[in-house]
Amino acid sequence: MEQLWITAVMNRIFAGPVNAVLQTLPPAFHPANPKAPFTNAVSVEILVVIILLLIFLWVRSRLFVEKPGGTQHLAETLHEFITNQSEEIIGHHSERFTPFLASLFLFILLMNLIGLIPGFESPTVSPTVPLGCALVAFFYYNLHGIRKQGPVKFVAHFAGPVWWMAWIIFPIEVISTLARVMSLTIRLYANIFAGDMVTLAFFTLIPIGIPVIFLGLHVFVSFLQAYIFILLTTIYLSGVVAEDH
Repeated sequence: MEQLWITAVMNRIFAGPVNAVLQTLPPAFHPANPKAPFTNAVSVEILVVIILLLIFLWVRSRLFVEKPGGTQHLAETLHEFITNQSEEIIGHHSERFTPFLASLFLFILLMNLIGLIPGFESPTVSPTVPLGCALVAFFYYNLHGIRKQGPVKFVAHFAGPVWWMAWIIFPIEVISTLARVMSLTIRLYANIFAGDMVTLAFFTLIPIGIPVIFLGLHVFVSFLQAYIFILLTTIYLSGVVAEDH
């Protein structure tokens, strides 16, 4: 795959230090090409993180109690939306999950949309990136489940309420829980990859007019898939931390 300009820049500047660090890890972590340890997905991911950090700092610098501006209203709207959704699904005291859910939503959304800018591509068209997001969400809600219920009770809930059916229910529940990682990964990857391919195809065939429609559709799908990812993560959180669990 051809390197993006930002990937080439990062490989030129940071290839040496990154390779030195990777060589201390097991061989599975060694880059296939030591001269180019950064892939397009990784380099754009790093750029997205930097952009989000700058956005957060900018929003923080513009917070005012007396005269809130448009930026503050937008940030508060996102915060309120995710907080209200979490409270409806999880229940009381769910606001502690809002920072994680909001950050993950913005991270996925920006990765989905950045591919629309010439010279970039969406990191989420690489299956490893949605997989990484899915694993982060998976470990996050399971760790909170262990924290809420305790290790023994958390593992025991996989056995179901009927003790004599535990030998059947336990493996089914474990497999279905692990399958959530695959479900989150495939849903995000497939939709963004398909959107990119359709948009590219129409730009190639009909470069004027018609592709704008598919650009708009791609923006809609980007928002929708980021939202679905967060919605499912919230539902999974509810299953392990809700008071009535």
